[in-house]
Amino acid sequence: MILSPVSRHPQILLDKIGEFSAKWKIEFNANNSDIDGGENTAPPSKRQRLNRFYLNNSNNSSVGPSRQKMTSNLNESKNGIKIYEQSEMNGKLNGSLNQPKNFSNGNDSCHYANGQKDILRLIGQHLRSLGLNKTTECLIYESGCMLEHPTATNFCNLIMNGSWKEAETALEGLKSIIGDSNDITKMKFLILEQKYLECLEDCQIMEALKCLRDELAPLKFNTERLHELSSFLMCSDQFNLKSLSKWAGKNELSRRNLMDKLQSFLPPNIMLPPHRLETLLNQAIEYQCIQCPYHNYKEKFQINNWSFLRDHVCSKDDFPSVCLNVYNEHCDEVWYCKFSNNGKLLATGSKDGSLIIWDVDPNTYKLSLNKTYDDHTSGVSVAVWSPDDRFILVCGTEECSELWIWDVENKNLKKRINNNNDDSLISAAWMPDGQSFVCGGTKGHFYYCDIDGNIKETWEGVRVRCLQTLPDGQVLCADTLKRIRTYNFKEITDSNLIQEDFQIVSFSLNKTGTLLLVSAAAQGVHLWDVKDRMLIRRFQGSVQNTYMNYATFGGADEIYIASGSEDNKVYIWNIKKEQPITVLEGHTRNVTCVTWNPEIPGMVVSASDDGTIRVWGPKNKHNLNSTSNSLESALSNGRSTYDQSSDCISNIRTDR
Repeated sequence: MILSPVSRHPQILLDKIGEFSAKWKIEFNANNSDIDGGENTAPPSKRQRLNRFYLNNSNNSSVGPSRQKMTSNLNESKNGIKIYEQSEMNGKLNGSLNQPKNFSNGNDSCHYANGQKDILRLIGQHLRSLGLNKTTECLIYESGCMLEHPTATNFCNLIMNGSWKEAETALEGLKSIIGDSNDITKMKFLILEQKYLECLEDCQIMEALKCLRDELAPLKFNTERLHELSSFLMCSDQFNLKSLSKWAGKNELSRRNLMDKLQSFLPPNIMLPPHRLETLLNQAIEYQCIQCPYHNYKEKFQINNWSFLRDHVCSKDDFPSVCLNVYNEHCDEVWYCKFSNNGKLLATGSKDGSLIIWDVDPNTYKLSLNKTYDDHTSGVSVAVWSPDDRFILVCGTEECSELWIWDVENKNLKKRINNNNDDSLISAAWMPDGQSFVCGGTKGHFYYCDIDGNIKETWEGVRVRCLQTLPDGQVLCADTLKRIRTYNFKEITDSNLIQEDFQIVSFSLNKTGTLLLVSAAAQGVHLWDVKDRMLIRRFQGSVQNTYMNYATFGGADEIYIASGSEDNKVYIWNIKKEQPITVLEGHTRNVTCVTWNPEIPGMVVSASDDGTIRVWGPKNKHNLNSTSNSLESALSNGRSTYDQSSDCISNIRTDR
């Protein structure tokens, strides 16, 4: 072997190695300078190198560590502007994508508090739901906060791809996280149920049968549902299957619904609940609506029709605050008023013995005469609509022993009831079936009757002041002993519900039968919880001493309370506030009764001893009616608005 001159002289060899090493170092530094903007920086930390690799991987790039390739991936345009260019336009934002953050302890997200991390995860989840996947990946990269546990993410992907066997295997890997074996069984059942239904839709009957027999049945869970699933084998086609099973079919929607159910078993730190940010924002909307004193809308506001740029406050002009119309058809004191359950009709009763049924215009809030029923010899103190609004039951004063049932649909008298001339029947209430009712009075008469007035049961010795019925058929009765008791006419049982300190004048129930509104002499209006039998609130302001007075629930979701008062005013409260939010003035004598339209949250009617009924509504309805009245006045004078305008034009031309 012949050695080169360099090999024969070790010193010359060492000198050559030194020259090569120096030259390589200069070239290495030059290359790093080109990449990092010409700055002579130290080699990147291990964390930075890992982040660069992760980002390349997330953009479907090759694993090769080429910094230039990573940058080109980040420069993909979005909406015509490259991500890197956007960063430059914003003044080179902190932690730009081509300069990952580096912290001393090696954890990119360590500088964020737990609450901030949660917010970042919520934002990331929402961005991903909008399809902004690249933006989501950039958020994850820059913040260092992962949205979900990798195992949970893999599990979700398997479900969405319909890889049922692999999904079961992944579920086994989540056992330590979920913990409860019963929850694991429930999740398996849901997965196999989806698999079974998809096999049926694909007409893979044997596969479906195998899944039912060998996989679902051994779980020994929800036997009733298992029997229901087996019945689907008889479905003639996929449309019949979807109809019977109430299932969306083999598609992304049904699998997403399945994933939403499965997600409820996973801790939120592993996988966020579905649409979590939207849920929180909807809760914020609901809270602001509750806090708004004049929010009186039946429609539920959602993210899509809501602005988060400022706090929500409704104007008082949108609330019943002005008198729209006054009606004087009664000849004496008006004692009672009540809207029908569908809000289309209004009944008013008077001391003059007349019951008037009015038609309600939902657009203008105007009333028009439908029918007048007379012959109530002692006046009309109470008028109660049947559940279907076909009949109305009328009571008189304490001296009256009669009841009248009017057929509003056919506009005639269905039945006039007089069981005993000594009876005193001042209050009545329909049973939920609409085919029977209860009635009673202060002389100790308390009857349960069918719709033809035949007495089915009698409760002796109960001095009745006011009656209402619960949805389950139990009867609530206020008596002269300052209490309200429950009566069950089927089982013939009774019990105390609440006890007041002063005489109960009247009371009413909300639609669900959970809240009780009591008008007590010298006390005003009290709110009670029926289930817990607790006094919730005493409402301030109204005057209640001598006369009858009927308060009512009303508004959207019955969150408002309205009551008449002996100071000639109508008081309205929010159900959560003791002080009134508005006071309506206009009547000249005691306001005996107030009713709120159940279908039109902005419409309130009051009845008074001054002989009038007043319709109250929002200010914009008042302006509309004023314009309409002006037009009607012009037309009644034989001249249209157009004619008057023509005269004005003629006068102008004459002046010229």
